[in-house]
Amino acid sequence: MKMNVLVLPGDGIGTEVTREAVRVLQHVAAKFGHEVQLTEGLLGGVAIHKTGVPLPEETEKLAHACDATLLGAVGLPEFDDAPPQQRPEKGLLGIRKALGVYANLRPVRSFRSLLDSSPLKNERVDGVDMIIVRELNGGLYYGLPRGVEGEGAEERGTNTMTYTRAEIQRITRMAFELAKNRRRKVTSVDKSNVLETSQLWRKVVNEVAAEYPGVKCEHLLVDNAAMQLILNPKQFDVMLTENMFGDILSDEGSVLSGSIGMLPSASIGAQRPSGAWVGLYEPVHGSAPDIAGQNKANPLGAIGSVAAMLEYSFQLLEEAAAVNRAIDAVLESGNVTADLRPKGAPAGTDQVGKAVCDAI
Repeated sequence: MKMNVLVLPGDGIGTEVTREAVRVLQHVAAKFGHEVQLTEGLLGGVAIHKTGVPLPEETEKLAHACDATLLGAVGLPEFDDAPPQQRPEKGLLGIRKALGVYANLRPVRSFRSLLDSSPLKNERVDGVDMIIVRELNGGLYYGLPRGVEGEGAEERGTNTMTYTRAEIQRITRMAFELAKNRRRKVTSVDKSNVLETSQLWRKVVNEVAAEYPGVKCEHLLVDNAAMQLILNPKQFDVMLTENMFGDILSDEGSVLSGSIGMLPSASIGAQRPSGAWVGLYEPVHGSAPDIAGQNKANPLGAIGSVAAMLEYSFQLLEEAAAVNRAIDAVLESGNVTADLRPKGAPAGTDQVGKAVCDAI
């Protein structure tokens, strides 16, 4: 297979973890007899520095021309006080919208070799295996009207949470389709006791659930869901939620794996005739500029995102499984970065990337 991939290293440690993810992708292609064509583009803070905008038109064109997009991370402290349109994160929201990727899939599972890395008790996290399905194109992050207006005591900030029935239906069906091949349970998270948007969300989820009689459907309010994710995370199989709630809960879920650096994600949209998905793949973590350039960043989330790319955008299940097995092997070996080994001599970012290739 010929894989045409757009690479967006982004900011901070994004360049370092993406370099190792690309190394693994190229290694897999060589081992299994595929061809990889890589194109690099600008997104985020680096794009603002070079072009004046967080999402250049050229990057958007490249994303549409490629089969899949691999992203590092975006965000730099120097833009913290910039207007919303001139922040690196605006580029991330923009490319998600441009590609029409509406479902963010964030697997959260525990690793036996990392149980001591989680701040929770071992018996609480051992055996966790869930996936958070987050709606990605709606809610507060995109709703209109939005903005800051007025002056003095009358200055006001406004954001709008809005969802259509069609948006809720498509993300709900995605969650139930995934659950069919897992433990057949969907937990939908909302705030229907307060928000009208959530009341519609729950109504539509129940309607779609009726189409899947073999899958159990339950509902949790978001505050209770956040608590249950710590108290009893093993109860969850597929967690379905809207954009902002999913953003928060998936970061909370990172403690179950031992480090936010472990979590990959796949943002997928339209399905091609071949069955492959249009996809944007990125680790869950941010750009961590405080450790950028120091060869300390954990690349396993980015490498796991390559496994997701192989599975969803290229339908290469054997190759994806090989990457995931290699990640497990590296974790078992203890050849890991400082976030997973606070004591002793940690491995560098590049050493972990090489170790995954060797394990493959």
